[in-house]
Amino acid sequence: MSTTTSTTSITTLSPFAWEERPAATRPGSVRLTRRGRMVIFLVAFVAVLGLGIALGTQSFAGETPGTPEPTRVVMVGSGETLWAIAAEAAGDGDVRAMVDRIEDLNALDSAMVQAGQRLRVPVG
Repeated sequence: MSTTTSTTSITTLSPFAWEERPAATRPGSVRLTRRGRMVIFLVAFVAVLGLGIALGTQSFAGETPGTPEPTRVVMVGSGETLWAIAAEAAGDGDVRAMVDRIEDLNALDSAMVQAGQRLRVPVG
């Protein structure tokens, strides 16, 4: 036959054992919930958006009007290219830059020109 021996131990708890320990946070820190983070994000987003709209709608035009670039009108002849017209107008200058200026002045999508087409070409 066997005998079972049981030992019970009584542990004395200090009076402070039942108090909650403070979380391991720095003093003065704030812990935000998901909703709080969303609110902070939306407030910051609206502030940046409002600032962008407020600063983006201002006009930066000067008081005196600009002077237009002096141009002359050239009619494209049969077999003539925009490069040839730009080379004549550029003289000793950069022909590629003159082609770009002519395209900008005439709102051309490409360097394709047709005979009889009138182009504004910068003078000088």
